[in-house]
Amino acid sequence: MVISPTPLHVRHVNLAKGFRGGERQTVLLIRALAVYGISQSLVCRRDSPLPEALTDVEISILHADHQLAGHFRGARADLVHAHEAKAVHWAYLHRRLRGVPYILTRRVPQPVKDKPFNRLTYRSAACAVAISQVIERHLDALAWCPVTRIPSALSHLPSDPQQVKALRQRFAGRRVIGHIGALVDRHKGQRLLIDAARQLRKSHPELLFLCLGQGEDEAALKQESADLDNLVWEGFRSNVGDYLEVMDLFVFPSRNEGLGSTLLDVMDHDVPIVATDVDGIPDIVVDDQSGVLVPANDAAALARAVVALLDDPARSQRLTAGARQRLEGFTPAAMAKRYFTLYRRLLAPGEA
Repeated sequence: MVISPTPLHVRHVNLAKGFRGGERQTVLLIRALAVYGISQSLVCRRDSPLPEALTDVEISILHADHQLAGHFRGARADLVHAHEAKAVHWAYLHRRLRGVPYILTRRVPQPVKDKPFNRLTYRSAACAVAISQVIERHLDALAWCPVTRIPSALSHLPSDPQQVKALRQRFAGRRVIGHIGALVDRHKGQRLLIDAARQLRKSHPELLFLCLGQGEDEAALKQESADLDNLVWEGFRSNVGDYLEVMDLFVFPSRNEGLGSTLLDVMDHDVPIVATDVDGIPDIVVDDQSGVLVPANDAAALARAVVALLDDPARSQRLTAGARQRLEGFTPAAMAKRYFTLYRRLLAPGEA
């Protein structure tokens, strides 16, 4: 166990309502930081699923349903870490009220809107952390505060042999093309999957597109694909690792993506990947080294890449081996080490 040279209390803030990629990364970081012997607290909504996901970690939970709440609860922290947009506003107010410095993590590729309050909250931050190169370049161009890059981490999703066996039996005779993501087409591009499935339905009847996730477009996507017998909307599933074990290929047709940390879990289960060449995805998927990249918003290119990779087992094996080699830099331990070094550098430069 690594012990902090001096006591350090980090207050994480995540005011999101649901549990998506950013919340999963918040949990992974808090768990991985526990080995450093620091004190951690978390500010979150009363209905947040985060506390339940952290029952195995020693951490103080402080409830705040909006940016104005929770500032005078708990012991004073040494540093606040804001994990999403509302948390950044909370951290700025906390600095004004209690004098605690803060950092923020930017996870989305969309440019920060050049508004007075955004400029103020970023310029007041001790550092902004970008999870990918495209976000880092954008924040560097703004020059509102110091910027560093720390990528997200894989989750080491477990699998149950009995559940995997049952899924293999269920999909026997099919080659499973998997997808995992919130059903929000403007972000994840599931309509491209529908188009690709329709193009391949007759020529490759053995293929089955299997989509895990839920979201605002779920009803519309199901309606638009009701005529397809080669596409299954599986809904939200907690046993994602079991499903990854039965996938022959994974497709990720995102229209925009901060990094795409789901891809790390896919790599961790040795599933070959076809993804769009957009935003932060190339930080993970290097074309023809750890996966295949196709142009964004091009269902025909997606379909061609799927067939070509399935028809070339040797290439698939080479790509999964290349993906496995890249995972060392994307573990929770690697992420926590970089954040801990940043915390110490900002608070005690001589000890970093």
